[in-house]
Amino acid sequence: MQVRSGPPDRQPRGGGGVTQPEAPLDLLVIGSGVAGLSAAVRAADRGLVVGVLTKGHLEQSTTRWAQGGIAAVLGGDPDSTDLHLADTLAAGVDLCDEAACRILVDEGPARVLELISLGAVFDRDEGGGLAMAREGGHSTARVVHAGGAATGVEIERALVAAVRATAAVLLERWFATDLVVEDGSCVGVTAVDGTGRVRTVRAAHVLLAAGGAGQLFEVTTNPVEATGDGVAMALRVGAAVTDLEFVQFHPTALHHRRMPRPLLSEALRGHGAVIRDHDGQRFVDELSPRDVVSRAMTRRMLDSDVDHLWLDATGLTAFPARFPTIASALAELGLDPGSDWLPIAPAAHYLCGGVVTDLVGATTVDGLWAAGEVACVGVHGANRLASNSLLDGMVFGARVVDAVAAGGRGPSATGVMGQLQEPHGAGGGEVSCTLLAFEEPLVGGGGDDPAALRSELQRAMGRGAGMLRSAESLSGVVDIVADLAARAPDPSAGSDAAELANLLTVAGALTVLAAARSESRGAHAREDFPDTDVTLSRRILVPPGQASGS
Repeated sequence: MQVRSGPPDRQPRGGGGVTQPEAPLDLLVIGSGVAGLSAAVRAADRGLVVGVLTKGHLEQSTTRWAQGGIAAVLGGDPDSTDLHLADTLAAGVDLCDEAACRILVDEGPARVLELISLGAVFDRDEGGGLAMAREGGHSTARVVHAGGAATGVEIERALVAAVRATAAVLLERWFATDLVVEDGSCVGVTAVDGTGRVRTVRAAHVLLAAGGAGQLFEVTTNPVEATGDGVAMALRVGAAVTDLEFVQFHPTALHHRRMPRPLLSEALRGHGAVIRDHDGQRFVDELSPRDVVSRAMTRRMLDSDVDHLWLDATGLTAFPARFPTIASALAELGLDPGSDWLPIAPAAHYLCGGVVTDLVGATTVDGLWAAGEVACVGVHGANRLASNSLLDGMVFGARVVDAVAAGGRGPSATGVMGQLQEPHGAGGGEVSCTLLAFEEPLVGGGGDDPAALRSELQRAMGRGAGMLRSAESLSGVVDIVADLAARAPDPSAGSDAAELANLLTVAGALTVLAAARSESRGAHAREDFPDTDVTLSRRILVPPGQASGS
């Protein structure tokens, strides 16, 4: 795909930070969420010359919208890492990589303590210890949080301050457009800088930490920047990708015209809020994993021909003090959680799959690493356990840096990578895999408005590839993606066109993977295959070199 240039409506303006130094960077981080920023801080501590490139400001990332908190078993807690592991594996419905999950729960507590040492302030109980909340899918309270439901904001604040103090290069409002691969190794990226000029930023290693693709859907909790750029760039250079069919929908997004949809944190249900239908009846265990709750809500909405249900938090005491951020947001909308039932509906929230990595974040392309929502290291399986996402980014972002500092470059046959190298599961992974051909949509040649095409794509994805899917609905989306790609302007026309191209690429891969998974499992629900098929307890992958642009 061609690099993007020109001055589109949403073209980044006003580059931030220091410009590219004459000498290449040791590590270039793409993205400014928890995975990228925590990795950047660690890299600087290891003496690496590190740069951070992000298409917004450092503070603009999906991490900022995370409310619930971080799941971790900290010292002195009666909880155990074994129990956290068991909950994670159960939520993933037999598709997690157990070795990756063990790393997540064992190394997570140290990463949380490092955040605190950087100045992140978490809520405390009356005795001065860290306050712990329980969320859906967790067997006990183990989620640390800040400001009641403002954890992401606090984490981002602490990490941004640390990165601004330590990173050698900060490239804010730069849009990474493509990875630069020479002789089989990733050596940097092409990007559009704040003035609209196409630039090349070179680095010995590149870490993709560009987040997810919530903007594939019309109703989402993700910010407007979440357009699947990292997954799309990886596909274009032939990196292996898997598990894109597992898109987690958050069950309790506020039903309101505001977008991204405001979240009513899982912590509310952990403290006793209940979900009711329009007859006032409870119909689901509110503390079940998110896929279970969202699917039950969707079916009840369809059966009742309504577009939302209700979260009843009227029984919660001291709501404004315990959840000040949510209380303030609700007050702005004229809602009082002490007396009003709150309108809710599921919204696209988290991409459980992504770029295939080994247990230290190496991808199938030498020199290219991935961590956080853009990556698939195997910790989420078919459905992410609540509040494991921030932990995932911190744990595996750190492992990338440690591997780079130790001289690593290519992948090992561990975790999901082991499943790819040995499709029948003999390469170190307990879950086998199926390799699937994928042809990237040919984008460009049309002249339609990219914003209008993006809206068409979002509506089509919601109807055909959202909470409930079928072979017929997915086939319809495939046809629509091809039609939109033909009508779209060339990606070089500007950032709106480039983002649309990335969304179309990810939508194409997602629908192909979803069509191939002829069962219902976790966050992937097929109306024509409503049961889980034990013979499909394996990953479906787009293997290396499959994308047409590779």
